[in-house]
Amino acid sequence: MAADRSVADVLQDILRNVQDILRSEVRLAKAEIRQEATQAATAALWMTIGVVGLLSAWMFLLWTAVYALATVLPIWGATLVTAVAMAGVGGAVVTAGLRRFARIKPMPERTIESLQENLEWMKQPTK
Repeated sequence: MAADRSVADVLQDILRNVQDILRSEVRLAKAEIRQEATQAATAALWMTIGVVGLLSAWMFLLWTAVYALATVLPIWGATLVTAVAMAGVGGAVVTAGLRRFARIKPMPERTIESLQENLEWMKQPTK
């Protein structure tokens, strides 16, 4: 009877340990996903600020630049030069935002590695 009781205790301990490991893995996955979501939100914020800035700048700088350039160029030339310059600025801001998105990892890599290590450990025969 005592041997049966100790085997049951050992099995309960193993079950508790496995549950603790799984809970820890879930917490780690949540933390990683939260971190990646924060990075995605930051990248989206940069993109939004860039787009709003581009639209505002487009309107005011285009107007100002066309008037300034019209003093030395025909009006169509002034408009063209201003449009090309604004496209360059907009492209640079959008590229910066896309680079930030490219750094985001969609899968919680540390959690996956940890789960794989735990699975390998659990597959090993006990002595």
